[in-house]
Amino acid sequence: MLFSKLGLMTELLRAVDENGYREAAPIQQQAIPLILTGADVLAGAQTGTGKTAGFTLPLLDRIHRTRSPGPRRIRALILVPTRELAAQVSESVRTYGRHMHFKSAAIFGGVSARTQIDKIRNGLDIVIATPGRLLDLAQQKAIDLSSVEILVLDEADRMLDMGFIRDIRKIFKLLPTKRQTLLFSATFSNDIRKLANDFLHEPTEIQVAARNKPAERVSQVVHPVDKRRKRELLSHHIGRNNMEQVLVFTRTKHGANRLAGQLIDDGIKATAIHGNKSQAARTRALADFNAGKVQVLVATDIAARGLDIEHLPHVVNYELPHVPEDYVHRIGRTARAGREGQAMSLVCVDESKLLVEIERLLNFKIPKQVVTGYEPDPRIKAEPVENGRRQRQAPKGRRSKSTQNKRKGAPGRRRSGASRRSVG
Repeated sequence: MLFSKLGLMTELLRAVDENGYREAAPIQQQAIPLILTGADVLAGAQTGTGKTAGFTLPLLDRIHRTRSPGPRRIRALILVPTRELAAQVSESVRTYGRHMHFKSAAIFGGVSARTQIDKIRNGLDIVIATPGRLLDLAQQKAIDLSSVEILVLDEADRMLDMGFIRDIRKIFKLLPTKRQTLLFSATFSNDIRKLANDFLHEPTEIQVAARNKPAERVSQVVHPVDKRRKRELLSHHIGRNNMEQVLVFTRTKHGANRLAGQLIDDGIKATAIHGNKSQAARTRALADFNAGKVQVLVATDIAARGLDIEHLPHVVNYELPHVPEDYVHRIGRTARAGREGQAMSLVCVDESKLLVEIERLLNFKIPKQVVTGYEPDPRIKAEPVENGRRQRQAPKGRRSKSTQNKRKGAPGRRRSGASRRSVG
């Protein structure tokens, strides 16, 4: 369906057209007409389905049509789980509202609150915020939410996963009871349902894209490789295929930093983004990546939440995630807006079980392709796992301490005066 058939204002259609869009995505086709009527909406939509425009466009339309003279007041509040997503949604609001007269601001932690307070005092129509910073400002009496007419909870499941449920409930108490509420979530857990029942009024439920179904235009491949040769193989692929704009996922912040440094040593322009980076550094890294100044952005799952890179052609799982659903979220960042994308996973023998769990979730066997020159060594076996942690085997010819203790005839006993250690 064309955007022009959805009932949006001319100013919004002009902005959409200038961004090269003609046909609305399924979530936009369902959500936009509903939101324009003023109805509460409970929407199931993953990142990459076009959900941001799905609520941003009708929100801007309603605010513009019902604007009244007088001082600006906050009429729309968009709650998001991360500072990166706040910045991305804020950019979408500015992009689609470029031909309208309104003021908006992103409110999040990690930066000075003074500038944000100044923007609030100067008058705002729309606020995009993370729960923690918003509550901090509310407790300081620096922000008034009593005029909010439209509330959006974006990635509500992520907010609950990150422990924001109490903050969200506190924020609800600061809002007018008479308002339009829009809740967007990739999944409908029991907690999400309860939240919707408590704070949405007779919501219309819409659902697009199966929870665990990656975008159809993503081509997936697994390259079996030894752990110690992963970085070498990644550099090989990037160089041989002249890959630009590659988002690489690692499990840890330290791993992201180490890999980015190794890629730089290989002559590849790379940078890392994770929770230990300052907000300014993260914003700069994303801007350089979008501008093509950086080829590879190495990220952790937490840091990548909310990153909306529209033209991302390549996603690489340098390490498979421990949670199979995170694999779907990762590769869903490519192949957007009708484009094709590639998802490559470098899998060592230790990750075999993780791969099986991912394939079980997808109900799909991901094609495997061994790269010539990088064949896994068949002599390397997976490290044994005990209580969820990998245990290194004692080198041959040496006994482990536990074995030595048993030979001494003192299994399970502590020496007198030895300190006790907690288990786990």
